[in-house]
Amino acid sequence: MKHFIPICAITLTLALPASAEEDTGKSLMEQGAELFFEGLRQEMEPALDDLLGLADQFGPAMKSFIEEMGPALAELAGKVQDWSAYETPEMLPNGDIIIRKKPPQDPEDIPEQSEEEPDGATEI
Repeated sequence: MKHFIPICAITLTLALPASAEEDTGKSLMEQGAELFFEGLRQEMEPALDDLLGLADQFGPAMKSFIEEMGPALAELAGKVQDWSAYETPEMLPNGDIIIRKKPPQDPEDIPEQSEEEPDGATEI
């Protein structure tokens, strides 16, 4: 027991300078965050590699799509002022895609009912 106390004291005095040299001035929180993000990066690396493979595979097709459809989509975006006023697109059984306008929420926004044409047709 008499030898135990001096051994502990010597061990502590030798260990403290060694740990002080290893400490690069980062707090325990910073060190923990670095270890966490390094582990997260290692876990995500295979998924990111697969994603890069998909990007290489579909990249040329997407580039072609954007080159062909980009101008038409830009023209459509210029015509629609408020996208939140429309429902999600719906595909009909015949392949047509329709986008319905949402019903107005405010009673003041409800358009007045126009009278039907004499032949029973309504104006669109």
